[in-house]
Amino acid sequence: MEPRNQTSVSEFLLLGFSQDSEHQPILFGLFLSMYLVTVLGNLLIILAVSSDSHLHTPMYFFLSNLSFADICFISTTIPKMLVNIQTQSKSITYAGCIAQMYFFMVFGGMDTFLLTVMAYDRFVAICHPLHYTVIMNPWLCGLLVLVSWFISLSYSLIQSLLMLRLSFCTNRVIPHFYCELAQALMLACSDTLVNHILQYMLTGLLGIVPFSGILFSYSRIASSILRIPSANGKYKTFSTCASHLSVVSLFYGTGLGVYLSSDASSWRGMIASLMYTVITPMLNPFIYSLRNRDIKRALQKVLRITLYVQ
Repeated sequence: MEPRNQTSVSEFLLLGFSQDSEHQPILFGLFLSMYLVTVLGNLLIILAVSSDSHLHTPMYFFLSNLSFADICFISTTIPKMLVNIQTQSKSITYAGCIAQMYFFMVFGGMDTFLLTVMAYDRFVAICHPLHYTVIMNPWLCGLLVLVSWFISLSYSLIQSLLMLRLSFCTNRVIPHFYCELAQALMLACSDTLVNHILQYMLTGLLGIVPFSGILFSYSRIASSILRIPSANGKYKTFSTCASHLSVVSLFYGTGLGVYLSSDASSWRGMIASLMYTVITPMLNPFIYSLRNRDIKRALQKVLRITLYVQ
């Protein structure tokens, strides 16, 4: 039986973006600002949707769930980074690293599935408008969100449990700003073949299937829009899904850039990770509110009530 002294890992070290102490205050202010903007913006979307009865529709129900997932997604990485910068420490406990991986995969998966469900919602609304209220009923909307949660939680639990069975060497340095699964696997001394097989299989499956669903939905949407005779009608129809398409392009474009990169720990890989873990959740409220009159009106109502109460 092989010795177990390598399993007693108490912490890992996250290198982050800069080793220079002079850059730490700038990084702290920058990431704190982005975090606050993200949380505030997505909370406003949730408040706007919940407070306005006109927004109690499937599209906005999924949007509020996406905003909640985005708040949780960015909260898995940025607060720990801010604490490390403030305390001038790079450490994260072994349990904290596993927990960060778990919740990162949960909410990252939820983003993926919710974007897919929203694409299906737009497909039904544009391609089958007369049957929209029958197809996208509250029961189906709730079921789609629950299934998304179940798959994300199950996938993340499997990956985390497989990490717990590994033993680690003396090298505890993760060249990233969060506990990234692939980087942590590279530090393991024990056999990681099963981990890598499941990682590629499940990540590929959970990436390809939702992305294929989005492509199918938008191919049918594009076909329907092209059959509309008037240019004004085409523009109005396309504008109903332009915001979602922008978010999908940003999320998948940067996410695929990370997983297809030959060196995810390089500056290019970390910047790509920053784009889909921080920038995309921060921009989502702006993209949806700037292009949506209903959201604008609901946000103005929320702000007026807030100012009146004060």
